[in-house]
Amino acid sequence: MEEKCSPKEICDKYHAIHDEVYKWFDIKFDKFGRTSSPQQTEICQAIFHKLMKNNWLTENTMQQLYCDTCQRFLADRLVEGACPTQGCTNKAARGDQCDKCSHMLNPTELIDPKCKVCKNTPHIRETDHLFLELPLLKEKLVDYINDTSVAGMWSQNAIQATNAWLKEGLKPRCITRDLKWGVPVPMEKYKDKVFYVWFDAPIGYVSITASYTPEWEKWWKNPDNVELFQFMGKDNVPFHTIMFPSTLLGTGENWTMMKTISVTEYLNYETGKFSKSKGIGVFGNDAKNTNIPPEVWRYYLLTSRPEASDTLFTWTDLQAKLNSELLNNLGNFINRVLSFIAKPAGAGYDSIIPDAPGAESHPSTSELAEKTSKRVEQYLDAMEKVKLKQGLKSAMGISSDGNAYLQESEFWKLYKEDPVSCAIVIKTSVGLVYLLTCLLEPFMPSFSNEVQRQLNLSPEENLSFSDGKGEIVKAKTPWDFLPAGHKIGRPTPLFEELKDENVSEHRKKYAGSQAERRSQEVADAEAMKIANQLKSTTLSEGGSKKEQKKQSGNSKSKAAEAEVSIVKLDIRVGLIRKAEKHPDADSLYVEEIDVGEEAPRTVVSGLVKYIPLEEMQNRKVCVLCNLKPVAMRGIKSHAMVLAASSDDHTKVELVEPPADAAVGERVTFAGHSGEPEASLSGKSKVWEKLAADLHSNGELVACYKDVPFTTSAGVCKVKTLANAEIR
Repeated sequence: MEEKCSPKEICDKYHAIHDEVYKWFDIKFDKFGRTSSPQQTEICQAIFHKLMKNNWLTENTMQQLYCDTCQRFLADRLVEGACPTQGCTNKAARGDQCDKCSHMLNPTELIDPKCKVCKNTPHIRETDHLFLELPLLKEKLVDYINDTSVAGMWSQNAIQATNAWLKEGLKPRCITRDLKWGVPVPMEKYKDKVFYVWFDAPIGYVSITASYTPEWEKWWKNPDNVELFQFMGKDNVPFHTIMFPSTLLGTGENWTMMKTISVTEYLNYETGKFSKSKGIGVFGNDAKNTNIPPEVWRYYLLTSRPEASDTLFTWTDLQAKLNSELLNNLGNFINRVLSFIAKPAGAGYDSIIPDAPGAESHPSTSELAEKTSKRVEQYLDAMEKVKLKQGLKSAMGISSDGNAYLQESEFWKLYKEDPVSCAIVIKTSVGLVYLLTCLLEPFMPSFSNEVQRQLNLSPEENLSFSDGKGEIVKAKTPWDFLPAGHKIGRPTPLFEELKDENVSEHRKKYAGSQAERRSQEVADAEAMKIANQLKSTTLSEGGSKKEQKKQSGNSKSKAAEAEVSIVKLDIRVGLIRKAEKHPDADSLYVEEIDVGEEAPRTVVSGLVKYIPLEEMQNRKVCVLCNLKPVAMRGIKSHAMVLAASSDDHTKVELVEPPADAAVGERVTFAGHSGEPEASLSGKSKVWEKLAADLHSNGELVACYKDVPFTTSAGVCKVKTLANAEIR
């Protein structure tokens, strides 16, 4: 309606845009189809007839929102209102689902609903519809869920979302709507209605297969020989673990049911959330315009894949991962190996891979081979379990090992002093290069194709690893991956550095509403400072030893700064469950704080003079969790609550996470990655050194230097104390 065109025209438009985006991202389909096809109508209606015949459908009169101004029943997405779920504060929930709490809704449940078109208040009118009787199908469904969630290793968030639905109790679900666009209901009484999108959309998986091949039943009605994996965001789980399975089970036919489901949480943007309506974030059709190659986008998004909890996209983090992990680790390793082989005789091998007799008895090489074999096993295990981040990490670990092996061998000296050992090192290293192209191909196909072109190899000849066929043993002999005498192609650099000015440009371009962000000058300054910090910190896992030595050797201050990285602090979102005055100290509170562990931590804080006791109850705070416990007047404190104080220390305010931040979530700092220390050493004075750079800025945002304390729900703040130290 906004674009003044028909539903078919809008679908044609966006199908073409999506197709172009997927092609640019190197995402390939046997068939990229849609649900406005004759096959969809045929299969959807056939399933409907089966459900009707088996008495799993009922007719009922329901109340639905009708807009007198627009003169029609409102589709779920044409009505917005406050979410009725207790504790949820979303004022703009849709008629079918709340994006904030993920509860599925009916439009009539919304509080103060409004028509999205005319903004008037609709009223309730009765209309007849068809319902899928989920309660009657519950026994079949629960058997399927109990068996398959274990056998298919469902992700934990999928299990939780599914169990939440079952716990609430299944209700009959309406499968028809008063609309014109969609699959028509094949009954005279309902000829003016279509099927509800979440009834017919999953059937699209089947119909798109049918539009690809007339033998579609070999896939969809062959459960003994076909396994179905599905990937989605967490808000779509119930439709795929409750609705769609119930639909297929209700037909009584031998369908291939979903075996494994991999569910992601949300990817947030900078200090907030992606929002198309507000223009905040960078989207699929924007990525090409950044001139950042698709393999870099794929790598970054997969390393940031929110498999277990929400993750954060920041431009400085993208810059850090590209420059340190892809450029200085992976690209550096491959280019050093291939460039050395390509050097003319007398300086290298004239592009011919040398022979390496005795490689298995070469000490550092056999040690590397054991490491490589373990990495490949970890990779295969992770990929089978759809732990994609772990699979990628295992593959990149091989590059890290290769860099270290190459550097420690000092192959440039061996070439003259010990040519036999040099040939072993180089043949083993080029084998690792080939192995990396095979393992990283699912993640970065264009990268793998390019490296194989430089190796003068055909992409069809990839290494294969299978436990069942005993192929995994091959990983223990990387020097055998490529034959001696093979001539490689011309090596060229694989990645380009992402510079500070590019990061600044991208942050400006995709910043969204000016009213919802800091001034442009502050943002630019922040990006530049973070980028400067990144230059002086240790590379994340996998930088070459040469690069690390170069950085650490330049100055002691840089090494010291890297040593006391902010990521060593374990700062978490905590919830004060109870606070009371210390029995033996007038200035101290004793709090029980939930930091996402099995039991709350006891924390002692000297805040009595500054914050009334009633304001210490049931509130979220930022908690430093890895200080060593210390006894304060007879009570041991197991953490520290962070607070800002004025210059004269007469006023103190707690650092507060956003209201929606998850309890136990770790506070992060853009551009800084790594794991916290288990316990901060008193001798190293890590806390004291880092605390000097903790403060609130002019906009009341808690910062380390100029980097905000960040959670998946946004940044942490103080109420009134600007430019105050945080302790």
